[in-house]
Amino acid sequence: MKLLTAALLLLFIAMCLASAEGVKCKCSRKGPKIRFSNVRKLEVKPRYPFCVEEMIIVTLWTKVRGEQQHCLNPKRQNTVRLLKWYRVWKEKGR
Repeated sequence: MKLLTAALLLLFIAMCLASAEGVKCKCSRKGPKIRFSNVRKLEVKPRYPFCVEEMIIVTLWTKVRGEQQHCLNPKRQNTVRLLKWYRVWKEKGR
């Protein structure tokens, strides 16, 4: 009986860890090229043990598609420019 309880407990822990892995790393594929004027919100999330790089999640708004979230590649030059632009834009109080 103790062996069965231990096995079920290990199975439960393994399932919890597997589901935590999917929650932590959202950026499995990278988003499209974006226009700075469509940016509503920008989130920079640090590296997690399950993700190789930090996550940069941008929320865009367009008339046609409405509000959408995309992951951006932190190594691309366009993403670096977007981060600099967004920080300056935020500091100005907009």
